[in-house]
Amino acid sequence: MLSRKIINWLNTVKKKHELNVRVINLDKLKKWKISKEEIYHESKNFFKIVGIKVESNFYKKNWYQPIIVQNEVGILGIIKNKKTKKYLLQAKVEPGNINKLQLAPTVQATKSNYSRVHGGKKVAHVNYFLKIKKIENYNQSEQGFRYLNKFNSNILINVSKKINHDKNFYWFSKNEIKILISTKKNIVNMDTISIFSSFIKTIKSNQNINTDVKIRKFIKRLDKKFYIKIKFVYLKKIVDWSVNKEKIVNKSKKFFSVIGIDVKANKREINNWSQPIIKGKRMAFAGFLKAKFNNTNHYLCRYVLKPGLKNSIIGCTINTSDIDNYKKNLNKINQNFIENFFFSKKLNKNVVFDNVLSDEGGRFFNCQIRYMVMLIDNPKSLKIPSNFLWISHNQIVKMIKNKKLDIESRLLFACDNIDKIK
Repeated sequence: MLSRKIINWLNTVKKKHELNVRVINLDKLKKWKISKEEIYHESKNFFKIVGIKVESNFYKKNWYQPIIVQNEVGILGIIKNKKTKKYLLQAKVEPGNINKLQLAPTVQATKSNYSRVHGGKKVAHVNYFLKIKKIENYNQSEQGFRYLNKFNSNILINVSKKINHDKNFYWFSKNEIKILISTKKNIVNMDTISIFSSFIKTIKSNQNINTDVKIRKFIKRLDKKFYIKIKFVYLKKIVDWSVNKEKIVNKSKKFFSVIGIDVKANKREINNWSQPIIKGKRMAFAGFLKAKFNNTNHYLCRYVLKPGLKNSIIGCTINTSDIDNYKKNLNKINQNFIENFFFSKKLNKNVVFDNVLSDEGGRFFNCQIRYMVMLIDNPKSLKIPSNFLWISHNQIVKMIKNKKLDIESRLLFACDNIDKIK
């Protein structure tokens, strides 16, 4: 149970934060330019929306799509108090948040934001993170179907001195964070969980069923077999998409769309702005099948290629942007995983994590993902395809450090292991 103090704090800050988000036509966006090539901010900072053509033998098809280009690396940082072991999070309003306010890292800012390109207020506590040398070592990838080569630095630092902060910030214990992530929908934001995923401890008694060498060979074999490559095309020329002054939408109504919003807020660096934003389907899904081998937790992972990432990456067992239509969008193998495990009423007792959490509300509008971890009783009887592999807890921790896990699997792994954060 959450303490009454936390509940009162959340209610108080939520009342103080005003947010008005109005959907508008893309051609009505203030300070944004729309050309036949791309949508971009007049400052040439922040991000832009471009068109790409994707060619791949992994998906057995080629396609066109819009994608976000944001070359700058942002800072996602959490401060931990050395004495109390508590984590400083902020109540942050983002225009795409489904419930207005969510718990964000101590610092969540793009370079354009903390450099104050918008002419707004200074980002609080950012200097703690700007002092870090080789900050690029903390970089982790973002959504590979919606961003092109986008990385953010995910940092957790220990501070012993007293930190003065305003009433939008609050110190949380590990147990309080666990309760919030496990039981409250859309409260802890994606970036907070992403940071925690990079700082999960290894366990002492870890016995792998697949060696590190086997995992490397698994990836190398599939890298030789599959490819994905992209080519920039004019945004106005992306096939199977309608690009007009109102929005960008897939003609078959699959996938995401790009809409425009006008935002008014009273507790942000600036109080009024407009921007394009990605709108997804009603509910996405990310699921891990989990099992014990040699008394060690293993996760069923899969090899993935994504158009927005230069290299292959390891993902969770199942990941789809539209769970309502999974029978149309997923192959038979993945459909069987969903029906025989994740959505099986007989196996309800095997669910170890199940909650709905949001995508980042600065670039994604009301995008929710249902995250599930399902424990399998008899994993050796499960026939798995050639692009799937069981990977142990400690191996996943190592792969996160080596930037080999995609963001959905990192978040889900963190949700299941939040009690093991450093």
